Amino acid sequence: MELQENRIAMVSPSLNAYSESFIQAQKVGLQGKVFYYYGDFLPQYLEEYGRLPSKHASWEVKIKRKLGFKTFNIEETAFIHSLKKNKIQVVLAQYGPTANRIVKICKKLNIPLITHFHGYDASIGYVIESCNKYKEVFEYSNYVIAVSRSMQKSLIELGCPSEKVIYNTYGPDNSFLNVDPQFTENTFIGLGRFVEKKAPYYTILAFKKVIGQFPNAQLVIGGKGELYEVCRNLVRYHKIENNVLLPGVLTKEAFIAYLEKSLAFVQHSVTALNGDQEGTPVSILEACAAGLPVIATDHAGIPDVIIDGETGFLVQEHDVDAMAEKMKIIIENTSLAKQMGANGKEVIKRNFSLQKHLTIIDDLVEQSIKG
Repeated sequence: MELQENRIAMVSPSLNAYSESFIQAQKVGLQGKVFYYYGDFLPQYLEEYGRLPSKHASWEVKIKRKLGFKTFNIEETAFIHSLKKNKIQVVLAQYGPTANRIVKICKKLNIPLITHFHGYDASIGYVIESCNKYKEVFEYSNYVIAVSRSMQKSLIELGCPSEKVIYNTYGPDNSFLNVDPQFTENTFIGLGRFVEKKAPYYTILAFKKVIGQFPNAQLVIGGKGELYEVCRNLVRYHKIENNVLLPGVLTKEAFIAYLEKSLAFVQHSVTALNGDQEGTPVSILEACAAGLPVIATDHAGIPDVIIDGETGFLVQEHDVDAMAEKMKIIIENTSLAKQMGANGKEVIKRNFSLQKHLTIIDDLVEQSIKG
């Protein structure tokens, strides 16, 4: 007798954001049939099917309201119809605000809810307040996934029952484990959105101090975002265009090509003024899996992965001088870089594999469906 596939609704604001590879990995890697809903916190579309039909939903809402019944709006009703039609057994909400927007619908249909937090949603004050501190989400969710130890603590402090909070850091794509870095060039690679919490300008300023001693060194930071032009101007101002490259969004293949020849991965994450923090940066996991040491800040989930002095170096947020010194150490001691990179690869294999990450979610899905 063939086992029935679990039917999972994955709900996310975006269809395929380049910076959300962790969501795409879950979409294709989870066991069962995944129905991917997207287009704002209340989804407007179902992947492969298009916009959720609203004609029937519109008539239903009008009739109920004429009869004096309280009812969901047209978009909510269209989502409800789709969940029923596809016989969804569990909803996996990507980001806290998504869960907050659809929790009443899950309640209405008595569908289990798993809420997956990722970073800003558990750290920015006004986002948390706008979701009523996730009180209803915490109450109704079967499980709440935190991607770092600090996030796990924050969610419990917000009021989520500790037994519901599951620590589950992302896992890098297995292809990164096959990378064999050669440490052939004095290049440092970074990757991520150009936003305040990733503070790419600090990485650039730290590297400028490195160039004074090692004029042939190079820094490459891939990605785009609201600080991209600011960072380009910073590079121009200091006349270091030959040393600092900002190529924009990198494909996975291009990123791997840089990992193969670089000395280390660098990222100077900070807590933004609005409270925004990282979860656990996937690019750091990928660099570790590839066998590169990581120079980063003691921020959010980064120290969960990077062991200071063993798999890389951790510096304090805003300490540009310390980051520069760690880069210099790596340039001067390639054998140390190779050893740290090898240590990091083993840490990923043991503790942060993609399969482990997906298996934990599969288990939560199974337990939620079974009640």
